[in-house]
Amino acid sequence: MSEIFGINPSDAGLGALLTLVILLILTGRLIPRRTHEDAIADRDNWRTAFLESEAARKVEHEQVEELLEMAKLGGHILAALPRPRQADEEEVSDRDRMDQAPRARP
Repeated sequence: MSEIFGINPSDAGLGALLTLVILLILTGRLIPRRTHEDAIADRDNWRTAFLESEAARKVEHEQVEELLEMAKLGGHILAALPRPRQADEEEVSDRDRMDQAPRARP
């Protein structure tokens, strides 16, 4: 058999095997099956949430596009309306305006 770090694996006993397993657990390269399954389930939950979020974002994007088109149309309509001239505003005098508050009789 081949040697690893100058040690023949067949010569290593139970102590070396136990030390190797403990080192793998401490470095995080060997994890329990339940921990691995939890990590996979968590990943799947995040993936599902992401897909739902993207679907909602797509619907929102489509609605915003429709609203922008309607806003552009409203802007064009407002721009096409005739604008009052300043001469029209100056022609109205204070006497011609209707008083909103009732006058008190003397």
